[in-house]
Amino acid sequence: MTDPVGKLPSELDQLPDRDPEETAEWAASLDAVTKAAGPHRAAYLMRRSLQHAEGAGLALPKLLETDYVNSIPTAAEPAFDGDLEMESRITAWNRWNAAAMVTRGSRLGVGGHIATFASAAWLYETGFNHFFRGKEGDGSGDQLYIQGHASPGIYARAFLDGRLSEQQLDNFRQEAGGDGLPSYPHPRRLPWLWEFPTVSMGLGPLSAIYQARFNRYLANRNIKDTSNSHVWAFLGDGEMDEPESTAALALAARERLDNLTFVINCNLQRLDGPVRANFRVVQELEGAFRGAGWNVIKTLWGNAWDELFQLDTTGALVRRLREVPDAQFQTYATRDVAYIREHFFGAEPALAELAKLLTDAKIAECFYTSRGGHEARKVYAAYRAAVEHKGAPTVILAQTVKGYTLGKGFESKNANHQMKKLSIDEFKGMRELLGLPIPDSAFESGLVPYGHPGADSPEVRYLQERRAALGGPAPARRVHAVALPEPEERAFKALYKGSGKQEMATTMAFVRLAKDLMRDKETGRRWVPIVPDEARTFGMESLFPSAGIYSPLGQTYEPVDRDQLMYYKEAKDGQILNEGITEAGAMADFIAAATSYATHGETMIPFYIFYSMFGWQRTGDQMWQLADQLGKGFIVGATAGRTTLTGEGLQHADGHSHLIAATNPASLNYDPAFAYEIAVIVKDGLRRMYGPEAENVFYYLTVYNEPKPQPAMPEGVEEGIVKGLYRFKEGTPATADAPRVQLLASGTAIHWALQAQELLAADWGVTADVWSATSWGELRREALECDEALLRGEQRVPYVTQALEGAPGPVLAVSDWMRQVPDQISQWVEQDWSSLGTDGFGLSDTRDAARRHFGVDAQSVTVAALAQLARRGEVTASAVKEARERYGL
Repeated sequence: MTDPVGKLPSELDQLPDRDPEETAEWAASLDAVTKAAGPHRAAYLMRRSLQHAEGAGLALPKLLETDYVNSIPTAAEPAFDGDLEMESRITAWNRWNAAAMVTRGSRLGVGGHIATFASAAWLYETGFNHFFRGKEGDGSGDQLYIQGHASPGIYARAFLDGRLSEQQLDNFRQEAGGDGLPSYPHPRRLPWLWEFPTVSMGLGPLSAIYQARFNRYLANRNIKDTSNSHVWAFLGDGEMDEPESTAALALAARERLDNLTFVINCNLQRLDGPVRANFRVVQELEGAFRGAGWNVIKTLWGNAWDELFQLDTTGALVRRLREVPDAQFQTYATRDVAYIREHFFGAEPALAELAKLLTDAKIAECFYTSRGGHEARKVYAAYRAAVEHKGAPTVILAQTVKGYTLGKGFESKNANHQMKKLSIDEFKGMRELLGLPIPDSAFESGLVPYGHPGADSPEVRYLQERRAALGGPAPARRVHAVALPEPEERAFKALYKGSGKQEMATTMAFVRLAKDLMRDKETGRRWVPIVPDEARTFGMESLFPSAGIYSPLGQTYEPVDRDQLMYYKEAKDGQILNEGITEAGAMADFIAAATSYATHGETMIPFYIFYSMFGWQRTGDQMWQLADQLGKGFIVGATAGRTTLTGEGLQHADGHSHLIAATNPASLNYDPAFAYEIAVIVKDGLRRMYGPEAENVFYYLTVYNEPKPQPAMPEGVEEGIVKGLYRFKEGTPATADAPRVQLLASGTAIHWALQAQELLAADWGVTADVWSATSWGELRREALECDEALLRGEQRVPYVTQALEGAPGPVLAVSDWMRQVPDQISQWVEQDWSSLGTDGFGLSDTRDAARRHFGVDAQSVTVAALAQLARRGEVTASAVKEARERYGL
């Protein structure tokens, strides 16, 4: 809506104007400049005024977008701290070997990517030579999130440094023999080199933010001095479309993470074509990051452009750069100078006049090669400004040409991401461009040769000296294995003895155990509780005042519940990471904590508790990232199962997370029924993950919100709990020849099985043994290992087969999960097998109604057991029909 003269209403209309006449004079002055000198001059003056006001400390909103020029003028660049000629030769060797490695591998069809590193080579080399701290100096060194598709360049540098052999380069993407190189940064596959898996796009930037935040967490809790650690995330401009890439920008700014730098390689291309064909991705990213509160540095143009900007006395060049879409600029890099003169400079008379002052060679240099991301001095200036900036994270938007130095067949081509090789002639052209001393005779075999100046060459000595000064090789992963002492037994005993007549949900049992373990004198401070804004749902509010919620600002306000026992307490040294409504952020927290034993040499014990439906289903990709990064800790799917959440309905009803979790080899998955089982599992998990023979695994536990009396632990069941199955309650036969059935149940389903045991005995004279299946997945894992042993000639009987050996009658498995979850073990059960589960979509209702709907309640279990016995001829078919009618099924 507008006022009578058509002016749009503004928030300024709500503010008092102490001197309207003065305001009018300012407006009139602006109108006069616009009329006399044009709108561009008026806009320039306004922006200069805003810049001056910001420098004077006036509180004004910042512009979200600046001109399409470098943030750091050439005259303001710091002195380059190095030998530029030497670094150019090193970079040339790395460019060559990266391309050679992928091309040689392409003959076997294993693929690879060349163009990404070709565009980003100086972004990495400048960091390796001047900024990236290694792990052999003070502190933990820097954390490097390398763009996945740039991995060939990192391997090439490690080859030049002597950390990789020629044979290993030839085994790129050929890992089965044990001496190969993984396609991308995969710590599980190459754990001495890679720290962070990044090629699942979007997870790198998200994890980098939470890693920088976790570094501060460790420092603020006085666990590790991380003041000398800087997190660098190398990203593609196309990758920034992933929602995870920008999901936590505000967090990074809000917590003033000036220990974090994003380096976005803006080569204007994604996998199939331009990132923003009809727009300008650099300007879009600048607005997004500035709006989120980041420090933005644009490194767009090389030195060749300086002459053009000096000649641009009217601002026409800057205006033209601001309006040309990315796809058109990509086209300029592939067309002749005449085309550029016509289509770029011909757009405006002032530009046409400027072009007359430029030689064809100058135009070609500017539009074909001269980008800020290809010049070491430009990149150095940006990095120096980033590490010296305080109070906010920094993003560097570096413009490059995708496929740079690979020749006209590669540079700026839409298909170059999928181009896996260069011809011999193209390599020879690249050799001339890079000035490498590789003779024609080296190509006689038909294969492109690797190049190396020699282990004692000036290039290698320079590279190694620079790395030594910065604290050793990078990237590098180091593990300082220090076993944690076992917690005091007291915390576990509290759950071993049960709850008596008091009802307690297993969710609360886990929280109670965690709270007690956090009090342990030796290891309590190493627990990292993580929750995505559902702490009260899981009964964790009791941790608020005792452990505190982490905030780098502490608590700058008086909480509304300050007079209550369990008030909301934030603290700079708080232990709890309460992330708000972001499962992705909470999972990134978990990964940082779960891998701190390697990143910082400080073992932490994270537990991440969440609505089970919003774990594996929503952030399953991060679970694989956790596994790849060799993370450890406890992931807890609370309010688990498809029928225990009364009234919540389909989107909250998890009946399948155990099925998804079973696909991850590093995840040990348990569905405990009782509090004492949780205690045994957690105790064993601490031993396996943090003991003297620590394993690179993590635990997934599902716990329920249904209050039940918790029994005391029977004697001798610990082994069965850990392995996944034990007999909880043996049935008492009414007669010697009474039919028998084995009921296997996990989680909350144990209670339906126990009720069914009573119904079968009382109503039908059938004896049922009830087994607690704490882990269908671990039973299957061990059985698969036995099957694999058979191929090696070893005779091993699976534990599940041994446990059920001789158990009379058929087996009926039941859980609050899809039938596929217990069916995982069916092939190793010698008895007749059947299962019940909660297949289908969840729904809103009471627990009893939901269980009747899915056919898993006690009565349904009873009828299913009778049906199994009827098929065996051990009860009559009429008994099954009668049971259905009696129970109203």
